[in-house]
Amino acid sequence: MARRFDPGRRDRIIDAAIDCIAEEGVAGTSHRKVAARADVPLGSMTYHFDNMDELLVEAFTRFTAMIAETFEQRMQDVPDADAALDAVVDLIHVDLQRSNREHVVTYELYTLAARQNRFRSITNQWMRASRSALSRHFPPDTVRILDNYIEGAALHIALDTEPQARAETRAALELLAAR
Repeated sequence: MARRFDPGRRDRIIDAAIDCIAEEGVAGTSHRKVAARADVPLGSMTYHFDNMDELLVEAFTRFTAMIAETFEQRMQDVPDADAALDAVVDLIHVDLQRSNREHVVTYELYTLAARQNRFRSITNQWMRASRSALSRHFPPDTVRILDNYIEGAALHIALDTEPQARAETRAALELLAAR
């Protein structure tokens, strides 16, 4: 039997893993479910990934790189600190609120990172990327505080039954940046 040429298979598996995590959680994600979503033979899973943790690391690394790229794009063409605060408001209220799917994947990663250092390295890399984007416009001590606020505000806006308005977010950012 001839081997099927499928150069995008590994990428499809990683994307399918992210989708599975979003719908089933990490606990509900299995090689069999990911293979079915990716439309690949089950044997492809162990060919491309030694175990489920390796697949999860690849999936979460891809996911966080996508979010970090959104952050980078949002901050790269901003002319000054005032416009950067507007960009951060958009990041919190638009980009980080795109979908429940992204919230679920993010919180699944946070849960794993709280338990396993292997996944904590992914969140640390993600934080470094966020802080790097912010550092174009703010001093290092302010960058860390703003990054912390972004995470917390995005979480509260996503889950609060009465989320804060953009004006409240902007006012909080102004206070933090002025310190």
